[in-house]
Amino acid sequence: MMSSWLFEVAWRLFCILGIFLLAGELSGQSVNADGWQIAEPGYVFHFPADHGPHPGFRTEWWYFTGNLAAGDGREFGFELTFFRHGYRPPDPVHPPQSPFATGEIKFAHFTITDVNDRCFYAYEKVSRGALGDAGYNRGETLVWIEDWRVDYYQGNFRLRAAAGQCAIDLELEPQMAPVLQGAGGFSRKAGGPGRASYYYSIPILKTRGTVHLGANTWTVAGTSWFDREWATNQLEPQQAGWNWFAIQLNDGSSLMLYQMRLKDGGIDPYSSGKYVSREGRVIPLARDDFRLTPNRFWQRDRSAPRYPVGWQLSIPKLGLVLAAVTPVDDQELRLSSRYWEGCIRLSGTQAGQPVQGTGYMELTGYGGAVSGLTSP
Repeated sequence: MMSSWLFEVAWRLFCILGIFLLAGELSGQSVNADGWQIAEPGYVFHFPADHGPHPGFRTEWWYFTGNLAAGDGREFGFELTFFRHGYRPPDPVHPPQSPFATGEIKFAHFTITDVNDRCFYAYEKVSRGALGDAGYNRGETLVWIEDWRVDYYQGNFRLRAAAGQCAIDLELEPQMAPVLQGAGGFSRKAGGPGRASYYYSIPILKTRGTVHLGANTWTVAGTSWFDREWATNQLEPQQAGWNWFAIQLNDGSSLMLYQMRLKDGGIDPYSSGKYVSREGRVIPLARDDFRLTPNRFWQRDRSAPRYPVGWQLSIPKLGLVLAAVTPVDDQELRLSSRYWEGCIRLSGTQAGQPVQGTGYMELTGYGGAVSGLTSP
């Protein structure tokens, strides 16, 4: 009885110490005119503390995507993403006294792509979280909205979500330490102060669990990707959106690329990426280190956005040439935000040797402004 009590006290002290360490890193940061903290170079990351929320920043997300297969060969893609968007900076001196009061909104997106039947299912939950129906850091639960949740324990993640005829229950085991994107985790998206985020990824997570569709349930296994990012006012008015790729190749390497698109049709110089070899060597990629050329487009109807769903990718410094295709054209989320995000397949060569892979692609800004990421 006594040993259990001592363990609980020690654990609580450890958690409090982690909070103070994290707060110490944030305390010297600048804030904008609205009182939100802004990303600046030099932030020191703490894991697993940084898997938790950063309420001093206006926007953040926990982003899980992956490609899975059942024993009978049936293939699936999935996305489970939690967002936090603040509309009033937290006030530690005068915190809200009412359980109904909150200064932010929380929302989540859940999708399943049934590759074999070429069907795409997308769902959304939105909550103020004022009465505990959404939040962060509750025991082993990292983030949740109602019954959609991400648990974190013993270094692994567990994802659970159910909506309509779809459900997932997945265990994700990281196969590498977090990769700091940008310059040591400082990812600049545009010129000027505050036009950046803190950004890291875990590119390869061994994944197993179940996928449920209708009356059927499959035991699945595959590979997932975890993106973690928080910021305040990343984008500038002349930026339209981005093309983002998370790629896992069959030689054990991984690749993240994003292009920031300008409204005049150009590519912003702050586009970048990172390649991680199977040995763990990290190679940063600037805008001019890679070329992305769209070669196939999809449009739901004449009034809908036109998305580039096929691409040719080349990175001369890596000797890498890839063709990216999607097995399902219609993976557009038509929710409170409208964007295309779905599973892709890759094939090509690296240093003259054949290579293949799977991944996820996100195309934003084709159907309107990217809300929450520009100046208020």
